[in-house]
Amino acid sequence: MRVSQQTSSATPRRPPRIGAGLAVFTAAIVAAPIIAVLWIAVTGGDDSWRHILANVIPRAALRTLELLLLTGGLSAFFGILTAWLVTSYDFPMRRILSVLLVLPLAIPSYLAAYAFGEFADFTGPLQTAYRAVFGFRTSRDYSFPDIRSMGGAVVILSSVLYPYIYLACRSMFLMQGRAAADVARTLGASPAKVFWRVQIPMARPAIVIGLTLVTMETLNDIGAVQFLGINTLTFAVYDTWLNRGSLGGAAQIAVAMLGLVALLIWLERAARRSQRYSSNRTTAAVYDVVRIRLSGPRAVAAACACIIPVVAGFIIPVAVLGSFALRRLDQYLDARLLDAFWNSVLVSASTAAIAVLLGFVLSYAMRCDRSSATAFAGRVASLGYGIPGTVLAIGVLIPMASLDNALDGFLRSNFGISTGLLLSGSGAAIVYACIARFMTMAEGTLDAGFQKLSPHLDMAARTLGRSQLQALSSVLLPNIRPAMITAALLVFIETMKELSATMLLRPFNFNTLATLVYEDASRARIEDSSVAAMIIIAAGLIPVVLVSRSLDKRP
Repeated sequence: MRVSQQTSSATPRRPPRIGAGLAVFTAAIVAAPIIAVLWIAVTGGDDSWRHILANVIPRAALRTLELLLLTGGLSAFFGILTAWLVTSYDFPMRRILSVLLVLPLAIPSYLAAYAFGEFADFTGPLQTAYRAVFGFRTSRDYSFPDIRSMGGAVVILSSVLYPYIYLACRSMFLMQGRAAADVARTLGASPAKVFWRVQIPMARPAIVIGLTLVTMETLNDIGAVQFLGINTLTFAVYDTWLNRGSLGGAAQIAVAMLGLVALLIWLERAARRSQRYSSNRTTAAVYDVVRIRLSGPRAVAAACACIIPVVAGFIIPVAVLGSFALRRLDQYLDARLLDAFWNSVLVSASTAAIAVLLGFVLSYAMRCDRSSATAFAGRVASLGYGIPGTVLAIGVLIPMASLDNALDGFLRSNFGISTGLLLSGSGAAIVYACIARFMTMAEGTLDAGFQKLSPHLDMAARTLGRSQLQALSSVLLPNIRPAMITAALLVFIETMKELSATMLLRPFNFNTLATLVYEDASRARIEDSSVAAMIIIAAGLIPVVLVSRSLDKRP
């Protein structure tokens, strides 16, 4: 009996899976609005699902699929091409263009649509110059592509969404180092063959992540597609809810969209799992890329290929909106505008900090604990990005309002104190909705960064006497810093541009820059909305430039 007791006491006790528990807890917080939306869809109280399934979803789904495929393809073309050029080659203006290529992230898609609408209008500079060159006088004398079409929507959305793929691919190309490319070149492969046979397969996880973000952002867009007249599933959600007064029907369409997003996330993770070998077997140090110098026509072609998306995604919107804003300089000191700016920065910074923290917990837990519970938590926490912001806002209101009512009832009955709408009536509701929606962005970027770090790093640090916390702080965190900066940047900018959830969840006398822009633009006063729009762009420029320069430390 004594021997068995000694043996039992000598057996090391298995530590609790703290990481898995934190991951599940984080997923539960993020998934609460999604569960609420599902509950609304099931208990909507009307019998409109048959009509929606037969008449609304098929047509809207076809238009949505067409928009997703075309936008994803054009965004991937420009994102991969420009990332490869600025990473692998040296040509005139390369360093400047490597920064400028990220700038369209600061442009909301609905602002880009408004700007392109003014730019390509009959009285706009594009058609005015076209008539001047060819001598046309009226619109009957010539035909011109309509910007309010599927083609126009694809160009506009791709021009502001391609940086998602550009950032992911550029970071991956830099982290690949020169070893694999040099080996391929010593075997006689040309630069183009190295690109297609070596660099693209190794960067496939980053490409899939960027495409997933582009697809989800396109799926969730409402401002641009509504302005351009494209009836997507997201527009069907708004139309069913606002025009037909059926919140249950809108939630049911959102559930169908949620299924599509779940499929996209599964494809993304499957691609990363199948390509994991390429990440772990790259031994070159980060940022040791040796660029090939281009000259003559090749250098001009490379520079032009990088300039075109910058012009379309940043210069045209800024030129159009900036020209309007310059004629309204007195509005920049308006108290209403300054309050909206502070609210936007506060909400965006809070969302970015919390989302990156939660995303780091999820990605690090999945790195250390490969249990089914942790994997399921990661998948659940990634679903919010596919739900339209307006429907997600309704899902946020239910758990937060329930918590507010429970807290208010408890304090009333025990202390005679009324707290009112402490959470659902404050900016915390907006932060909650944005965290649930943009968790995919933070967790996906951080997980991609962890995939580039070999698990042997953790083991080596532990064998040298470091604890798990010390290995995390001294080894993993410095290496994962570029991914954390990129994740924080993406979440900050997307929250700054978020409109639909903010419109429903904002308290009284609480405005953000996005709500001011939409209110002015909805009244056909695009010129007046330019002031708030330029502040959104200016606020997003600083983190965009910082993250772009952090990816390229070479002088």
